[in-house]
Amino acid sequence: MLDWLKNINKEYPEFWKTYLSKFEKKSNRFVVLSTETTGLSLEKDVIVSIGSFSIINNSIVIGDSFETVIAQYKFFHENGISNEFTIETKMKKMGEADATQALIEFVGNSILVGHHIDFDVEMLNMALERMGCGRLKNEALDIDVMHRKLLDINNKQFSLEELCDIYKIPKSDRNSSSEDAYKIALLFLKLKSRLKLN
Repeated sequence: MLDWLKNINKEYPEFWKTYLSKFEKKSNRFVVLSTETTGLSLEKDVIVSIGSFSIINNSIVIGDSFETVIAQYKFFHENGISNEFTIETKMKKMGEADATQALIEFVGNSILVGHHIDFDVEMLNMALERMGCGRLKNEALDIDVMHRKLLDINNKQFSLEELCDIYKIPKSDRNSSSEDAYKIALLFLKLKSRLKLN
């Protein structure tokens, strides 16, 4: 049977149908997203933690956040890699399917913001594919692209650390998805203001 014909009749999980129905209206909520992954291969690697905050009316809403460690025991076992962080961390742990569903429910139709956000989105799309869902529909903004647009630079990418130095965002010794998401949120608000975006 043709692939497209299979997709027409495909029965999606209920949470995915609810997510798709939210795009009838445009959102004024931004969701800053940062993921940690086991590597840079979309096919072979997986997400191990997610940190996310919402931004509404140019304010970071700390109470409206999502953070989890994804227990990817199967990945680590199959690849013979140590998984001490996931086992020892006191943070909330979820399986990949539960974490992905919870994140989709948190994000809704918000505009996603991140640092090299296309990679985060594609990693999430791979997780969604494993669950029999479609691809994310959210608009996405990249703070690196915003910075380069501001300076009219096309031939260089900037790391999150470099952007923090340029815009004087304090760094912390603790390295986590949520810490990165918070730094990205501060950078986004500065860049949004300088680019005069609504």
